[in-house]
Amino acid sequence: MILEIVILAMIAAFLGLRLYSVLGRRAEHEEDVVPHRFDAGENAPLAAPQAAQQTAPQRAIELEGVMPAVERGIGEISSADRNFDLTQFMEGAKGAYEMVLEAYWDGDRDTLRDLCDDDVFEGFSGAIDAREDAEHTLDNKLIRVEETRIHSASLDKRMARIAILFVADIATVTRDKDGTVVGGSLDDAIESRDVWTFSRNIGSNDPNWVLDETDEG
Repeated sequence: MILEIVILAMIAAFLGLRLYSVLGRRAEHEEDVVPHRFDAGENAPLAAPQAAQQTAPQRAIELEGVMPAVERGIGEISSADRNFDLTQFMEGAKGAYEMVLEAYWDGDRDTLRDLCDDDVFEGFSGAIDAREDAEHTLDNKLIRVEETRIHSASLDKRMARIAILFVADIATVTRDKDGTVVGGSLDDAIESRDVWTFSRNIGSNDPNWVLDETDEG
C-alpha cells in the first residue's frame, strides 16, 4: 500500500510539472487576467511572455548586427521588465505584422483596434473608409516575410518602444464592385519595406504591446 501511494504521488507530481510547463505562470495570476480576444495561442502575438527563459545564444542571434544604441535599448527594457523575452517578442511582432495586414485588407476594424493604438487605428480606418466609398476591395496576399530585424529600441521612463523592419513580398490586387481588377496583379509580388514601432507601458497590468507607428523602411 505504501509503495502504491508513493507511485501515485510521483505520477501526480509529474502531471503537475507538465501542466506548469505548458501554462507557464498564468495560473498563479488567473484571477487578475482580463479576457482578450487574442489571449490564446498564436492569436496573442504581442502579449508579454510569462516566466521568460531566454538564453544568451538566442539573444545574440536577435541582436546580431544591430547598432550599439539598439542593444542598449533592449538591455534597458530587459532590466526594467524581467518577463521580457526578445526572441518571443520578435516572433510576436512578425505575427502581429501579418495579422494587421490581413485585417486592413479585409476591412476588419475590430482586429485593428485591438492591435493598434488610437492614432494608427484611425489611419487604417480612414483608408478603409475611402476604399469602401470607392466600392473597391483588396485581394492582396502576403507571399513571404523575407526579413525581420530590430530597427530601434528605447525605454522612456516606463514606456518601452521597439521598432522592427519588415521586408516582405506582397502581391496586391484592387477590384471594383463587380470584381474586375483595377490595379495590381497576383502574379507579380512587390517588395515592401516597413518599419513598425510597437510600444508597451511596462508598469501596466496589460501585457499586450500595440502598434503605435508605421513608416516605410
